[in-house]
This record gives sequence, structure tokens and C-alpha cells, in this order.
Amino acid sequence: MPLVTLTQAFDHLNRNGGGALAGVVVLGWEDAKAYVMAAEKVGCPIILQAGPGCRRHTPLTVLAEMFRVLAEQATVPVVAHLDHGASPEDCFAGIDAGFSSVMYDGSALPLSENIANTNRVLERARAAGVSVEAELGIVGYVGAKQSVSTDPAEARAFIDAAPVDALAISAGNTHLSQDDSVPVDEQAIAAIQAGVSTPLVLHGGSGIPLAQRRRVALTTSVMKFNIGTELRQAFGRSLREQLERYPDMFDRNEILGGVIEPLAGSAEGVLGNLVG
Repeated sequence: MPLVTLTQAFDHLNRNGGGALAGVVVLGWEDAKAYVMAAEKVGCPIILQAGPGCRRHTPLTVLAEMFRVLAEQATVPVVAHLDHGASPEDCFAGIDAGFSSVMYDGSALPLSENIANTNRVLERARAAGVSVEAELGIVGYVGAKQSVSTDPAEARAFIDAAPVDALAISAGNTHLSQDDSVPVDEQAIAAIQAGVSTPLVLHGGSGIPLAQRRRVALTTSVMKFNIGTELRQAFGRSLREQLERYPDMFDRNEILGGVIEPLAGSAEGVLGNLVG
């Protein structure tokens, strides 16, 4: 089927049991294919995300076409999402390339500048039929930048001024956690959603304990969890096992092809944990 927007994927989810979706970090064909396979097994939409690292490695137009081809072959809705656009121009490039959803991350800027830049992205995205995610508050990194929680009053002011389709918030979540030992503050989430009806997003989802992920997905307005590190770890484990099992294998397609099904199995558990 054709690529869908983030809003269309949320609507599909709400019509079919509710919960939340996984925005999975894609680095190449094999992991993207595995994630679509997992979504088909679970029966839920999948959000394929091209983050800054991925975009430095592979041209944006190549990524957009790869996501489009996977979507056309899929039996579930697929979103092509540009993650962490550092400027409106990054998002414009994603829209022009064919992404169906873009994220502008102006969270490090003063509120007024974040709003102004987000509205620039909204104007271009609305004209193209593309969804927009924004971020408010600072989601930190393990061992580096600390998280700064989203202020509920600022969230209300932001959405009133820049009505995006999804708002990424900070509620104790942290990027790059290698285990699920970073719980989120559910009271902070409740305070934000009390004044904002927009679907919420939690980045750094790999660090959130599985049981809490499911509870938050089923009982709050968080509808998207970004999942990267734990699936990259699964890819790495599968790749090492493949190389150890077949030490004489040298063909790239054979080596990486053997990683797809194990990674799909890992992703299936991640996706299935979030849906109703």
C-alpha cells in the first residue's frame, strides 16, 4: 500500500485496538525490511525513521525511495518519517524527497523561536499532505546531556501556537540507554496530557521498562515510542552469531540476509508490547 502519514497511522491504530506505535530507527535495507516483517506479523502500522546518523550515511532520496518500496509491498500501513530535523530546511528536504512525516526538533531553542520554526515546517508540510512532529523539553543522552522535563504550561502554549500532529516530550526518558532501567515519570505525562490533546511521543524508548511501556501505551495519550538502541543491539548480536556460525561466508547479501529474520523476531516483541 502507499506510504501513510503519522496521523493516518494513529487513526488506523485507534480503529484496531489502540495503544501506541514504534518509531524504529533504520540504518539500512535489512533492518527496515525486518521491521516491516515484524509489523505484518503483529498487524500494526510501522514508523520507519531516518535519523541524522542514517541520513549522513545514505542520501535522503535513496531512503525515501526505499521506504516507499517497502510500503508498497507491505500489508500494513508504513510511515516514512524524518527524525530529528535540526532545521526547517532539513524537514523541507525530507518533504521534497517523499517522506510522509517529518520531525522538527527545536527543543534547544527559546520557546518563541521553536514555535516560529515549527510553523514554517507546518506550512510546507500541510501543503504537501505530510505530518509534523515537534519536540518540547530536552531528552538527554546517557552519560552526557541531562534531560529537562517538558513544562505543561509551555506545552499548551506551544500547541495553541503550532498545532502539530505529534509532540515529543521529556518526562525522564533518555536516549541511548542500553538496558530498560530508565523509567518515565507518569505523573509528568499526565500533567502534560491534561492540557494537550495532541498525541504525545517518547524518545529514548529503549530505556523505558517493558511493563511501563505497555501501561503508558494503553492508558495515556502517548502514541509513539522511539525505539533505536535495543534493536540495534539485537542486530549486532544476530550479525555476530551469523559470522561465528559461518566463518567462511563472505558474500554481503548472505551475511546480512541471515540477520533479517532474527531481527524481525526481536522487533515483533517490541511492537506487540505496545498495541492493544
